[in-house]
Amino acid sequence: MGIKTVLCDLLGIQHPIIQGGMAWVATGELAAAVSEAGGLGVIGAGNAPPESVRKEIQKARALTSRPFGVNVYLLSPFVGRVIDVIIEERVPVVTTGAGNPGKYVPALKDTGTKILSVVATVNLARRLERTGVDAVIAEGMECGGHIGEIASMPLIPQIVDAVSIPVVAAGGVYDGRGLVAALALGACGVQMGTRFVCATECTVHPNYKKAVIAARDRSAVVTGLSTGHPVRVLDNKLARRFRRAESEGASRTEIEALGEGALRRAVVDGDTEYGSLMAGQVAAMVNKEEPCKQIIDHVIKSACEALERLGKVRT
Repeated sequence: MGIKTVLCDLLGIQHPIIQGGMAWVATGELAAAVSEAGGLGVIGAGNAPPESVRKEIQKARALTSRPFGVNVYLLSPFVGRVIDVIIEERVPVVTTGAGNPGKYVPALKDTGTKILSVVATVNLARRLERTGVDAVIAEGMECGGHIGEIASMPLIPQIVDAVSIPVVAAGGVYDGRGLVAALALGACGVQMGTRFVCATECTVHPNYKKAVIAARDRSAVVTGLSTGHPVRVLDNKLARRFRRAESEGASRTEIEALGEGALRRAVVDGDTEYGSLMAGQVAAMVNKEEPCKQIIDHVIKSACEALERLGKVRT
């Protein structure tokens, strides 16, 4: 039982599933477990200094011999040095977010690293294709964390039609039904973040996992719209404080100050009231903690079942 696409060939993986490179959440342990289960595990570099990223890379390499990646946040103050570490460590795959990785593409390609860039608009997808990235990850606004303005269903086919490189779908994917939908829209695989927060191998605070498992269909809300950099999180006292500040006309500086250190408070300290519980709308579908292999096996099994049902549809 399995589903093979060009993404599997491009990255040397068994299943067309990429784990989202979530800052503070996606450690070497999680990345290695996802890769061992046949997907592509990704370490989230976030704003971490280069030696911290190196430590996570070496940790993942000690736990798996399979391909894994590092997500590079292009607005990080350490981005250039993090790229240097990735090149020195010869990481097989890089995913990028929050910008254009163009100036780093030649050096990464010289070491054989595959580059996949997260995009939320058609124009950015076209621009990044011209820089030479190997694929783009079309991320709809259903995702957790920083979001764009376009939902996955209309975004993915538009980007598929606009570029000639492979497109991976992200945002709103929980199981095989999401994978099959993404394939139907022209994508060659999916990136999943929120579901892996509740993986057994994910090292986030147990309170964070419990909050995701307890989420309902309207629990994932958007904050920071007035700043131009909206973020989807689980509703809590911090999220309500954000919304109140926005409604009262607080400045962008004041609003952004509310979020300082909030992700760390959630992930490390387990503060579910004033921590930033980044999660996508599929949080409502996550109902238990389970190993990465079990998550990926369920995605593939349910995808095959969905394809079987489609095979019975009369035309």
